[in-house]
Amino acid sequence: MLSRLPRIALAPLWVGQLATRSKSFIDNPIIGSRRLNEWGLHARRVALAHRLAGFRRRRLAGLISAADRAAYERDGFVLKRDFLPAAAFAALRDGLGACRGRFREVREGDTILRKIAIDARLLADVPALADLVRSPEWLGLIRYIGARGAAPTATVQSIERYACDGPEDPQTLLHADTFHPTVKAWLFLTDVAADAGAFTYVPGSHRLTPQRLLWERRLSLAARHSAVRDTREGSFRVDPAELPLLGLPAPRILAVPRNTLIVADTFGFHARGPCTDPALRVAIWATLPRQPFLPWAFLPGAAPIPGGLAAWRTRLARGGAAARSDFSPFDSVRRSADQAAAGRASR
Repeated sequence: MLSRLPRIALAPLWVGQLATRSKSFIDNPIIGSRRLNEWGLHARRVALAHRLAGFRRRRLAGLISAADRAAYERDGFVLKRDFLPAAAFAALRDGLGACRGRFREVREGDTILRKIAIDARLLADVPALADLVRSPEWLGLIRYIGARGAAPTATVQSIERYACDGPEDPQTLLHADTFHPTVKAWLFLTDVAADAGAFTYVPGSHRLTPQRLLWERRLSLAARHSAVRDTREGSFRVDPAELPLLGLPAPRILAVPRNTLIVADTFGFHARGPCTDPALRVAIWATLPRQPFLPWAFLPGAAPIPGGLAAWRTRLARGGAAARSDFSPFDSVRRSADQAAAGRASR
């Protein structure tokens, strides 16, 4: 009996998390319960979250153009080349290239991801960045697809493939981030070739079709005991061979030139694409977390708040660490390591 007391004490917390964005099948035994998911718990959370997201999104429809709404409804993402005027993009890229900042570093297999917080100091140093994150088109697309009229969290992100020794990058597997509609955005500061880890997306996979809902239910029954950690934590992986059974096309590799904006609903299946050689891609990255079961859209008013929460998340998020202050997002981890090794060998 005594051994069960901690679980009894935590039961109200676990029940309360059903009404939040909590998704882990291992951290919450109610979310992970096979019996409850056989009765439809996970499927009902998925269906309700999507209905509420659609309700909120209809109230945010005026934030973007009809063409962009149609692109999102069709594909699950909006892609806009030459997003910024050429002079504004050059000022943004040059300004960030001249800056040095503290960063969070995460190793994902053989890939290294680094993020620099967009705080008040960086916005002051790079006015073109401040113009971007406060622009109505940038905010409108993120808010509409994210179904929340609030301030996105944005960072300067660099992803370097084959930057270190390790297993295969787990983000190269097609997956959904979570059980409800959510948004991520990238304004690419570098060209991204088709064989250099380009963002890859299954068009139309953001829609909650009857086939997708049945697939969600099936995976929820065994997710708690999955051999894949990300699946246990609520980010389901999908085998490409399953896509036709879900009525979905093959993944689309989005090779794009610099100054391309992609805003995507990452309930849709996506991944980092194939990479044949070491490659570095740099982007302004943004997301807009929200509680999926709230009906209010919170229509936009204020511009994003610089620093504060974004900087805190960047430095303290799980698996990351604040590091040296002389890092540029265009620095190559692999090249720096090779140069250091060559220097030691020459002594």
